Amino acid sequence: MALLRSYVSGEWHTATDDGVPLHDAATGEEVARISSAGVDFAAALEYGRRVGGPALRELTFHQRAALLKALASHLREHREELYALSAKTGATLGDSKFDIDGGFGTLFAYSSKGKREMPNDTVYVDGNVEQLSKGGTFVAQHICTPLRGVAIQINAFNFPVWGPLEKLAPAFLAGVPSLIKPASQTAYLTARLVELIIESGILPEGSVQFVAGSVGDLLDHVTAQDLVSFTGSASTARKLRAHPAIVRNAVRFTAEADSLNCSILGPDAKPGTTEFDLYVKQLVTEMTVKAGQKCTAIRRAFVPAELLDDVAAAASARLAKTTVGNPASEGVRMGALASLEQREEVRRSLKALLDAGSVVFGDPETVEVVDADAQRGAFISPVLLKADPERSEPHEVEAFGPVSTLLPYTSVEEVVELAARGGGSLAGSIVSADKEFVRDVVLGTAPYHGRLLVLDAEDAKESTGHGSPMPQLVHGGPGRAGGGEEMGGVRGVLHHMQRTAVQGSPAALSAVTGRWVAGAPREEGVHPFRKSLAELKIGDSVVAGPRPVTRADIDHFAEFTGDTFYAHTDPEAAAANPLFGGIVAHGYLIVSFAAGLFVSPEPGPVLANYGLENLRFLTPVKAGDELTVTLTAKQITPRIDQDYGEVRWDADVTNSEGESVAKYDVLTLVAKEQP
Repeated sequence: MALLRSYVSGEWHTATDDGVPLHDAATGEEVARISSAGVDFAAALEYGRRVGGPALRELTFHQRAALLKALASHLREHREELYALSAKTGATLGDSKFDIDGGFGTLFAYSSKGKREMPNDTVYVDGNVEQLSKGGTFVAQHICTPLRGVAIQINAFNFPVWGPLEKLAPAFLAGVPSLIKPASQTAYLTARLVELIIESGILPEGSVQFVAGSVGDLLDHVTAQDLVSFTGSASTARKLRAHPAIVRNAVRFTAEADSLNCSILGPDAKPGTTEFDLYVKQLVTEMTVKAGQKCTAIRRAFVPAELLDDVAAAASARLAKTTVGNPASEGVRMGALASLEQREEVRRSLKALLDAGSVVFGDPETVEVVDADAQRGAFISPVLLKADPERSEPHEVEAFGPVSTLLPYTSVEEVVELAARGGGSLAGSIVSADKEFVRDVVLGTAPYHGRLLVLDAEDAKESTGHGSPMPQLVHGGPGRAGGGEEMGGVRGVLHHMQRTAVQGSPAALSAVTGRWVAGAPREEGVHPFRKSLAELKIGDSVVAGPRPVTRADIDHFAEFTGDTFYAHTDPEAAAANPLFGGIVAHGYLIVSFAAGLFVSPEPGPVLANYGLENLRFLTPVKAGDELTVTLTAKQITPRIDQDYGEVRWDADVTNSEGESVAKYDVLTLVAKEQP
């Protein structure tokens, strides 16, 4: 059988020994062999830092986002090949799509996040400018820049495609190269994924490396600029976290570990209700998808004591329809565990759980299978238990397979306390239409969970379900769940970057951030609306006005728009208003007058005004006041796939006393070249 190759230091490496055999989870046949013997791990990390990092940092966030999109599109063309290989891991076609298409979807999602929420630049500006002095000449800004190391990504066996891609996407978008190390049992699928990535030539050289087999002395060589992210058992996470080099260098370490996730049925969800049916369906789905080998699967099913028998009967009826067998066979609903060793581990955990309860459905030792040998393949029956919730075992022992335990509760306070006994979880769900119950349980259990799903009849059709991590949301949890966070949209990108507080003058900060900062120099001359994106510079400005505001203007605006709020139309009531003391102009009249002042009406490179942001009205404007507006180019963002870009303008409207009456950002689309 083929020996899986590593990809390190810019070339494919074949191990110097015969490797360890990897087997088809359903048939027991040898699929490949794995070993990392002979890999120079120190050199691999140095190659990533020296070659991959600089290549990525030359690109803007938008350019990296475009490459992620191109990669996702390329990989999607090969999904049938990956589906076929995935079947050898014990996964059904549905399981494979969950893993493989879910991974591609994460790449697409991060591509979109990078394009829409991050600048077309190499530095990320975090938060607002902080004023540090009364005169405004000393200010500060937090910025985020890519770490200069390698993101070491150690993945679990259960998601050999999604696992690597959900770690790769935010690291790549941040500008940090990745070194992917999959779990051995299913590494042949990850190996083919990486081959497709490397063969595509889409990503810069050095941005992705791959190790098939043991990590050897890899972690001995990490520096303070490297990162380690781990998915797997809590015990292994503890060992890695305590590695001397990780401790000594304060290496950023993120763990996503096994957890005793729970699902809570509300007392209102009685048999016959939509919520009752949703709860049972979700419980069975989480037990059988990927044969229960999901870090987010429901391990503890909390049910009102009076509904325990109803849920047990309904879930058992559904489980009885679950066909177990060769995942490549038609009609099979649940495939095999990843390996025979994994099956034995599940059985050992089940023995501990049975000390605290009894079997409601299934047999840990025997199972009828379709088109397969039940002993040669890593098959096991779905097993539903019920147990005394006061016993410790259900809150401490995880059987990482198609196993869940029903646990009764009698009050909100009790179920919150029981949920917390899991010691920290990745995901939980509350199935109820009772919003007061939902609020109490969410707020009570949130400190112990990384993600909570509230499921009811209203969101059921579009809900992605209890066990589906989303790239927009954080994936991780406290305590036993590892104490880390992955994904979470831009949060996952910033995890790979250093946040630095930069202090200086407005001009200095403008130069560093590529954004105009109030107090920095402005350039007046040609009206900035007459400049193309290529000609426009940060700080280009126009000052227009003054424009008097009359009582007739205020009356006309009220009549024309229908905004007859008393502060604009009733002198007596307006005089009694402690904020105004008389008739004042509408805020949107001020904005309209400002637009009339700064606009350049002739056709030119400005294509559209597409919004206002951060609008604040600061000082009331009364009849007789005069308005002046200063418009300054604040941020320029070319779109790499369009012939135009976005310009953010700082608008400051002042009265005749020089006081700011309104401040806001104007957003426009501007052609890259003169029309």
